[in-house]
Amino acid sequence: MRTNDLQRFYAALSVLKRRSGGARTLGLCSGQMKWPRRGVYFFGELGEERSNSGCGLRVVRVGTHALKEGGTTTLWDRLSQHRGHSSSGSGNHRGSIFRLMVGQSLIAQRGYEYPMWGKGSNAPKEVRITEVPLECEVSKVIGAMPFLWLAIDDKAGPTSSRGYIERNSIALLSNLGKEALDAPSPEWLGYRCNRSRVRASGLWNSNHVDEPYDPGFLATLERLVEETEGEP
Repeated sequence: MRTNDLQRFYAALSVLKRRSGGARTLGLCSGQMKWPRRGVYFFGELGEERSNSGCGLRVVRVGTHALKEGGTTTLWDRLSQHRGHSSSGSGNHRGSIFRLMVGQSLIAQRGYEYPMWGKGSNAPKEVRITEVPLECEVSKVIGAMPFLWLAIDDKAGPTSSRGYIERNSIALLSNLGKEALDAPSPEWLGYRCNRSRVRASGLWNSNHVDEPYDPGFLATLERLVEETEGEP
């Protein structure tokens, strides 16, 4: 059943890819592009191939934004936090859990010493300066990941369709406590993450990885994809 649902999920993303003009990488994106105000994004990762649901890259992170009542963050606001600064190549992992987790994994993989990485919501300038080399590495890793986005311009709030698509996509893709379908490659960087939920789920996500999914969300996903207009 879950294999069939994964196949259906990736079939919808294949249609989205075709209708939106193909996947992008953040390393080549800018705020000057025509971004929808709100949406859900799906990141793949080079070298991470599907093995049970078909061919192609598996989705390794799903996300959205403005899920709190009154939230004003736009889709590009959120994606640019993950991308980092285009001018310097650096970034701020304290403003992006995605960047934080990738950085934690690089620290473990390469034996780096960054004792203040991920500590607190802010850090003194002298600490941030020492973290620039790792921030730049994180930008390169995330900047090379192909991604798609699905425009869903609904109201900010926890009951939004964006939240519904995000949490059910994550729950479907997650392998935590379930049969490992489309399992990560042995070399997947996420296996070096210090968060067990990342390692067990096979995703760069912590929330919703231990939840059941509602198969009915696939019909909503398919409908929203069919409503997607051509290349932005």
